[in-house]
Amino acid sequence: MNRVTSMLIFCVAVLLGLGMITLYSSSMNMELSRSTVGSDFLRSQMIWGAFGLMGCAIAAAIPYRKWKPLAPWAFGFSILLLILVFVPHIGWAATAGRAAGGASGAHRWIAPPFLPHFQPSELAKLAMIIFLAAYADRYQRQMGTFTRGLLIPGAIIGVMLLLVFVEPDRGCTMLLAAVAAVMFVVAGARMLFLIPAGLAGVGALAWSLSHDTMRTGRIYAWLHPELTKDGAGYQAWQAMIAFGSGGLWGVGLGDSRQKLGFIPEHHTDFIFAIVGEELGLVTTLTVVLIFAALIICGLCIARRAPDTFGRLMATGITFMIAIQAFINMGVATNLLPCKGMPLPFISYGGSNLLLMLVCVGLLLNIAKSAAAPAVLSSNPFDSSRKLTDE
Repeated sequence: MNRVTSMLIFCVAVLLGLGMITLYSSSMNMELSRSTVGSDFLRSQMIWGAFGLMGCAIAAAIPYRKWKPLAPWAFGFSILLLILVFVPHIGWAATAGRAAGGASGAHRWIAPPFLPHFQPSELAKLAMIIFLAAYADRYQRQMGTFTRGLLIPGAIIGVMLLLVFVEPDRGCTMLLAAVAAVMFVVAGARMLFLIPAGLAGVGALAWSLSHDTMRTGRIYAWLHPELTKDGAGYQAWQAMIAFGSGGLWGVGLGDSRQKLGFIPEHHTDFIFAIVGEELGLVTTLTVVLIFAALIICGLCIARRAPDTFGRLMATGITFMIAIQAFINMGVATNLLPCKGMPLPFISYGGSNLLLMLVCVGLLLNIAKSAAAPAVLSSNPFDSSRKLTDE
């Protein structure tokens, strides 16, 4: 288990380092206003990263089982924050400045006085994972039934999904639903119940997208990139140019051309394209392999977790990171329709970075619990005494 945790820490450290370097490179020529320059992105990301590392250390030090009784409260608190994004003077709606990224007018942030704004949906991801893990651990013998195994937890999770959906944030909604589905399967829910529920969710999403002109435009742009390269498919087309320009080894760190206004969201949703342009195909494939190694480490930790709660929490965290990375890289390479979602540990975004590092701390704590031997009974004839498999 020590090798697994060492590999996990190494992967996260490499991704963090690459993220800071690429963020500075991609924003060094940006001037947002007379008082704000592109280097402020790096400064802000480093501050959030420092808090994230502290959160990671705390999460790694506190036994993960202590989160179980707090699960309902954390879930309720995240629901409250998701409601507050719609409250005037508390919630913050994106302005036209982010229109290129598709977030203009979306209520996804909270801007408390004298504090940086953050996205409650990031906290909701972890709160949902902890809640589902605690619920399945409590009712693990009934997870195969319809009422306890799907209806009740599905209805509770549905409240969170609905609030995120109406922000609107379709991508985060799909991410939460996918992670929840994986956790249901691992917890023992019957596929006979899950498949119809999943098909109903996909049908509802398809109906919603068909009545949303902006998102149908994105899908059309994805299917016809050349025809829409001056409109809805502009960023995706420019990202493909960035990857093509980078070639095998890249044009050189700091020498990207696409960051000079051609890709508006080059420091957030499309930072992977800047990595490909400046550092080339070799580095982009290395990033993919690092994420694959990180996911394998997470699955190993989940498999060897000492209890159901730890196994499900590690599974949810691992798949959340995996799906988010897959969506971001898929969008940047035009394998998926355009959807704003940060690349874990690399894209600019303080709330997401803080969440990801806290999740890494939880994985480390679960791994430490799995590696620690159980306390032996003082009775030599006690047949229940055993050591945890190392």
